[in-house]
Amino acid sequence: MKNNRRGFSVLSAGCLFVLLFAIFLAAGLYIYVPYMAASTVGPASDRLTTSQRFQYSALMLWYDGLVTNPLDASAGEVTFQIQEGESAYVVASRLEQAGVIRSADAFVAYLIYSGLDTGLQMGEFQLSPALAPIQVAQHLQDATPTQVKFVVLPGWRLEEVAAAMPTSGLSISEEQFLQVARNPLSNYDFMPQGASAEGFLFPGEYTLPRAIQADQLVALLMSNTALALNGEMRSALARQNLNVYQAVTLASIIQREAVMPEEQPVIASVFLNRLAIGMRLETDPTIQYALGFNATTNNWWKVPLSSDDLAVYSAYNTYINYGLPPGPISNPGLSALQAVAYPAQTPYYFFRARCDGSGLHDFSETFEQHLQSGCP
Repeated sequence: MKNNRRGFSVLSAGCLFVLLFAIFLAAGLYIYVPYMAASTVGPASDRLTTSQRFQYSALMLWYDGLVTNPLDASAGEVTFQIQEGESAYVVASRLEQAGVIRSADAFVAYLIYSGLDTGLQMGEFQLSPALAPIQVAQHLQDATPTQVKFVVLPGWRLEEVAAAMPTSGLSISEEQFLQVARNPLSNYDFMPQGASAEGFLFPGEYTLPRAIQADQLVALLMSNTALALNGEMRSALARQNLNVYQAVTLASIIQREAVMPEEQPVIASVFLNRLAIGMRLETDPTIQYALGFNATTNNWWKVPLSSDDLAVYSAYNTYINYGLPPGPISNPGLSALQAVAYPAQTPYYFFRARCDGSGLHDFSETFEQHLQSGCP
């Protein structure tokens, strides 16, 4: 009996040793495996439980190069779209199908391990098989587009276009834009030497690379104006006894005067009729341009104008000076340019806004008629 008890005690001690060794080994692995994974692919997410941390750390060591090595180091970029509501598993599967990553399973495991699975953004991305999958995962956390929409409204002056820069998403400051726009690197043959880009920044909606530079943007806007001023348009402008720069200057005034585009050809006829007989244009937008920024109204176009405003000393004051101002006062759209090239044929020399708030104008042939159409 004693010998049996002794044998049992030895056996129990051996089992206890094995058990303690197993516990020690397991504890060591629970420390060692996460440590090795963190040193390879970065720290694990704090959201993981202890068992999950060990599980996904082990997977990181198992997958190893599948998450740290690119699929093709010499490959170019591809466009990849994540749709609203797509899961990490669906995204990973499509990335594998698109040839961006080697293993969807390894990619999903890394997303969960790092906690990036909940940060995938809907949007369009430029990805490359030359990126390691862990880099691809980081890219998918930022849906900032590589291109942005930028709008130039008809009738904006240089400063208003510049003011749109900070909220445009472009990497151009107001100061950078104005510096280039006031001294464009290249002028067209229809622009006087030293002229700014005022009047030649073609309005419209543009899809632009986020990294476009100020000189590239100004050149693009000016080139679109040059395209609008094609041979047929220039011939039509010449028939109005205007060169291109004069025509753009007049179009910039019409753009500011006409609330409704359909009235632009009629307003053009009024100004052309005045120019033909040597009559002053007497148009408010030229005064507003001369006055510049109005701190009270917080814009560039002061309304209403006072009698003192109408007497401001400036070459742009068409109430004092005859003929066109020295240059454009805004950036006209295509319809305003066409209105100068193809004006209505009218006997009118005067116009004023209607009293009904419609934005339309009453047109008159004589000053007496013009006075009679005034608001009561």
